[in-house]
Amino acid sequence: MISIEKYGKEDQLPGDFQREQVIDFLYNHLDQFGDTKSAIGKCLDYAFSDAEGKGGFVLIGRKEEKPVGVVIVNDTGMSEYIPDYFLVYIAVDGTERNQGIGQQLMERTFDECKDGDLALHVEYDNPAKRLYERTGFTNKYAEMRRARS
Repeated sequence: MISIEKYGKEDQLPGDFQREQVIDFLYNHLDQFGDTKSAIGKCLDYAFSDAEGKGGFVLIGRKEEKPVGVVIVNDTGMSEYIPDYFLVYIAVDGTERNQGIGQQLMERTFDECKDGDLALHVEYDNPAKRLYERTGFTNKYAEMRRARS
């Protein structure tokens, strides 16, 4: 069992795990499915924003005071036609995997998003896809993107 705390503003982050530590944790533990530190920072900025139509939260899971998992959820501001929440990042420390930490983080995320729909993107070959399916996510749509030229 881990303890999980929610943070809705950057100044609420614990003294030993500030913005740069959150970014570094995700960057280091998302493995090949991660993004740049810059992209993670932009997601964090969005989650902590007070601007209309933005916001979200960060969950930090700890085991014996050591951070072992991080979640960032963004509020889409598009209720009724796009899911209310988007789970952008979830990562578990590589040395702590297969102990149910990801499951606990997902359950807490569901509790925090109980007043709206939650979506996420996952690559087909990402092992976490099994966790998402076990926790009730379904593949309803195919995502299509057009990259900038």
